[in-house]
Amino acid sequence: MKYDKQFKLDERYLRMAHIWAENSYCERRKVGALIVKDKMIISDGYNGTPEGFENICEDENQSTKPYVLHAEANAITKVAKSNNSSEGATLYVTTSPCMECSKLIIQSGIKRVVFDEKYRITDGLDILKRAGIEIINLEMKL
Repeated sequence: MKYDKQFKLDERYLRMAHIWAENSYCERRKVGALIVKDKMIISDGYNGTPEGFENICEDENQSTKPYVLHAEANAITKVAKSNNSSEGATLYVTTSPCMECSKLIIQSGIKRVVFDEKYRITDGLDILKRAGIEIINLEMKL
């Protein structure tokens, strides 16, 4: 019974992360992330450029600019600037985390990662498993 309730919450928060991804100005891929603790959203993020930069993620060759931040990194740095703690929280993200974001996830104390689409490079998932973080791939039918 508890599993069913958690599964439904996971689906709902992941759908919300998909909606949040719509805020991204990136053309190639729009990614959204939410950090949830005790059934409260404590942070959110989407992929995009740093504060004060132009909202253009790709260069003239349609390659992602090197300074574009991933949704997970934006959510984690946002919670770091707040009075909240991500210790023990769940990260909901529309695409599986890369290696760099996975290192931030580990260091931030997040204990669960729920994602939809598995990215072609999976080394980020490998390091999360090694760190003992629960990983759930909920493939959404949006």
